[in-house]
Amino acid sequence: MANRGEWRTDVLGEPFEQLTLPMSPDAEGDVVATLVRFSPPPHLHLHRGPAADADVLYVHGWSDYFFQTELARFWHDQGARFHALDLRKYGRSLRKGQTPGFVNDLAVYDEDIEAALTAIGHGEGTSRADGRRLILLGHSTGGLTLSLWADRHPGRVDALVLNSPWLEFQARSVGRAALTPLVDLRARLDPKAAMPNVDLGFYTRTVSRTMDGEWDYDLAWRPVRGFTVHPAWLTAILAGHARVAAGLHIDAPVLTLLSARSTLLPYWTPDMLRSDVVLVVRDIAQRALELAPTVTVSWVEDALHDVFLSRPPVRQAAYAAITRWMRGYLSAG
Repeated sequence: MANRGEWRTDVLGEPFEQLTLPMSPDAEGDVVATLVRFSPPPHLHLHRGPAADADVLYVHGWSDYFFQTELARFWHDQGARFHALDLRKYGRSLRKGQTPGFVNDLAVYDEDIEAALTAIGHGEGTSRADGRRLILLGHSTGGLTLSLWADRHPGRVDALVLNSPWLEFQARSVGRAALTPLVDLRARLDPKAAMPNVDLGFYTRTVSRTMDGEWDYDLAWRPVRGFTVHPAWLTAILAGHARVAAGLHIDAPVLTLLSARSTLLPYWTPDMLRSDVVLVVRDIAQRALELAPTVTVSWVEDALHDVFLSRPPVRQAAYAAITRWMRGYLSAG
């Protein structure tokens, strides 16, 4: 494993910086993750925000990477130090010859997460003498990954915030149970076979400035119709869903943000501009309640799948919901 690199200016420009985190090589060669931090010049705070003395680590979803600069500024304004992680084979961490987004077990990401936490002062066995708390923030598949990680690592996290986490398969538990043996067989025979692409590009249409959205990002790192899905990867996802369905025991308060409605159709409709076009939000809400003893579900009217990429008034409502929740569960006193 190579030595860790140095902080340098990120592709988002100042005040964002990135740090390359070397991982153990796999069958495709060298592997890295990339930590991004928001590091603006110090300025005088007239009051302590509800996330004062907290560090935030954000993990993106499938076919995605971190580019949400407004999200970083929100957490900074709440008093937190914001970091984001591009997992191995995503975004900044994707290397030539690698299969984008591919792992065969979500626990593989433990190495990425641990390296990121170590870099920001929350590594395993680290004494937090400065009293800083840790907030994990995950979107979609990242929300599933962080939920499973928090369950396996009790005592490590102070709060978990989930943005439309992919906690259940779209065909529900019955569909998942029927599909799992078929996908498992395919994964054993040809783990990296290309599965049919069911993404029609509607989600990208709601988000990208090149279409009906308002966001600029790298379409190579976040393709219009997503990465190719492979059987071994889908097996890992379905196994994660099964674990959530069996019930987790996360020992920290959990906030789950969800759009108020889903629109899953094989054709375009303007309703997709104000709903989740990826997940069945009612099923996700049910699964969210099985994550921990203390769970809050916040419905965000007119939100997209990534709540923080919705229209400005919707984003403000989501930020307000987080702030209210933090004042109750994460007050700095």
